[in-house]
Amino acid sequence: MTLKVVDLSQTVLDIRGDRSITARAREPGNMQRIDGLTLGYVESTHGFPHNGERHPDGDELLILLSGRLRISADSQEEDVIMDPGSACIVPKGEWHKVHVLEPSSFIYASPGPNGEHRALSEEELEAWRRKMADESA
Repeated sequence: MTLKVVDLSQTVLDIRGDRSITARAREPGNMQRIDGLTLGYVESTHGFPHNGERHPDGDELLILLSGRLRISADSQEEDVIMDPGSACIVPKGEWHKVHVLEPSSFIYASPGPNGEHRALSEEELEAWRRKMADESA
């Protein structure tokens, strides 16, 4: 067995039930889910193009490395704020959304194989696209 360094800006790690870990290329759009955990790294200044998500197969773990996030959940009136070095455990099946308060980088461990996203309205999606274009200009 040889040690392997993986660039998490380009790949995600799939952790299966037998605890084996394989790397696969990140793909744009919604995450491909596996029967196990997908571990990934995200840098974001703009948030995400959906109105929340849920993971019916298990808890999701978010670990903030830099920046500031706000996590909202349907079953909870008050949102939680994450600062660098903090972690948030999102309970199995909880509809939640990650809001970027400051440019942030974080690690996630998302259970699968099932999961859902709530779509943005056409107006919200267009506003998100404009924000992305403005930030890259």
